[in-house]
Amino acid sequence: MPPKLVALSGPVAGQTFPLGSEAFPIGRHTANALRLSDLAASRHHCRIEPAGGGFVVRDLGSRQGTFVNGRPVHEHRLQEGDLVAVGETLLLFQAREGETVREDPTVLSDEGSFTARTTIQHYVGRPREEGLESRDLQALLRIAAVLQSPRSTAELARSLLERVLSAVPGERAALLLADRGTAEIAGAFTLDRRGSAAPFPVSRTLAQRTLEEGVSLLADDVLLEERLAGVESLRAERIRSLIAAPLTQQGRTLGLLYVDTREPGPSFEERHLQMLSALGALAVGALVGVRQMEWLEEENRRLSDSLAHDMVGEGPRMKEIYRLLGRAAASDSTVLLRGESGTGKELAARALHQGSPRAGKPFVAVNCATLSETLLESELFGHERGAFTGAVARKIGKAEAADGGTLFLDEVGEIPPSLQAKLLRFLQERELERLGGNRPIRVDVRVVAATNRDLETGIREGSFRQDLYYRLNVITLNLPPLRDRREDIPLLASHFAALTSRRLGHPVAGFTPEARACLQRYDWPGNVRELANAVERALVLGEGGLIRPEDLPETVLESASVPEVHLGRFHEVVQETKKQLIRAAVTEAEGNITKAAGRLGLQPTYLHRLIRNLELRSEIER
Repeated sequence: MPPKLVALSGPVAGQTFPLGSEAFPIGRHTANALRLSDLAASRHHCRIEPAGGGFVVRDLGSRQGTFVNGRPVHEHRLQEGDLVAVGETLLLFQAREGETVREDPTVLSDEGSFTARTTIQHYVGRPREEGLESRDLQALLRIAAVLQSPRSTAELARSLLERVLSAVPGERAALLLADRGTAEIAGAFTLDRRGSAAPFPVSRTLAQRTLEEGVSLLADDVLLEERLAGVESLRAERIRSLIAAPLTQQGRTLGLLYVDTREPGPSFEERHLQMLSALGALAVGALVGVRQMEWLEEENRRLSDSLAHDMVGEGPRMKEIYRLLGRAAASDSTVLLRGESGTGKELAARALHQGSPRAGKPFVAVNCATLSETLLESELFGHERGAFTGAVARKIGKAEAADGGTLFLDEVGEIPPSLQAKLLRFLQERELERLGGNRPIRVDVRVVAATNRDLETGIREGSFRQDLYYRLNVITLNLPPLRDRREDIPLLASHFAALTSRRLGHPVAGFTPEARACLQRYDWPGNVRELANAVERALVLGEGGLIRPEDLPETVLESASVPEVHLGRFHEVVQETKKQLIRAAVTEAEGNITKAAGRLGLQPTYLHRLIRNLELRSEIER
């Protein structure tokens, strides 16, 4: 089977799209291989291309962005099971065959002659007139109740096969599950009348033709049916009678139920086939639900294992950070994260923890800049009852709470000098004493510290201990400011827009090209945190489905409008030209700001802002 995309949601949900040697473009335009009637998708949104023996997805400058496993990407090499989001459409990438529930190669046997010369239909040696009897209907009602709340595919299969064998006089029964969108068997569950779940051979050709054609099979005497007598696996097993019924939902065949018997006695009849088909129809809804639940749980586990961090960025600076984080995570060495405020130091600390052998243990963060000296010592190391006024009970400190895990010391450069000595001793000995206590407590923690201060200057000025600096500075990682990785700004903006849109329930289609240009020209002194706030503000205050320049903060707009080239005369001319245009538009509109904004091609809110910033309010209102 070739690699393919399976649509899990959106306007093409349920469809499968094979990938070949040609690029596979996706978007609203009719020229795309996958055309989406979705306004959240751009006309030419993204393209999936073969590359280096695999496939990559490339965003084509879409307004809303292309997401892989919940993170925006410019270009991403697809791995088995990746989830690609384009607007409202979620696509599963499958590079290989097999969504295996429980595959056992001994369940299916191969034979070639049957496929070439036989068409599977209802094989009946003796016609039967009877339909489902009253006792059969009562049995179906009981089975329907049992199948309402299965917790797993295996549990559902066991329950279903037990009911099959109680309703049909067969010796053995099997539930065969098809791979998504194919007639290939991906999993099998078996049961015999003695309660054994040991696998037994089922004709692969019978199974595949039943799945492909969606027809039922009844053979009440296999050895006398010449079209079945030549099937080697049936002869080898000495099968006397068999029935098979496909499991279908909305035209798709999801698997089949199979029953056979090798014992002499009553043969299968038409009503047994009807009963098996009815059982399958009752079970298919529960089967779809439980398999989807298991698949989602598996995807969550896979994504949890594969995503070592929640950081966003694909530029060379961030790729180097990811490489260093991955190497540092495996050790227990102390790490010092340096960078301006808002560059994501805590996210990097969490990435170190998640990628380390301590990932299943606590991650405990302490902000050293928000507490007084006494409270910070108590926060870090805990206190005994009566250690100070208000200490009415013993308290466990953050260092002790992080035992076995990671202790993150944010803004470590703000720790008072008198407390630095105690922190140094803790880092050296991994022992602490609670405030007011006299018994050392040993803990096993990995320490990650972060600062936006120049610690070297602090050492020269005497505000930071040099020995503590050397103890913290085992491995140092410098996180770049946002202005030094501008190529990541569109990805981050799309990421924050998607997060905020979901949180606020305010759908947005993305950014206009002008808004993206404004974002990329701004220097972002507050870094990623400032960008997140700017995007949230734009979503809350914006009036349309797209984020426009006028929805952005004034600081972003003014910086983007006037490049920092310090050409004084040029700046004056630009400002004066703006004023003249606004004066003329307002005059023509007879003072109506909304009409003036329409003449200028601006949003009224943006024009009001320009009038205020250019100090034209009093002049216009005269």
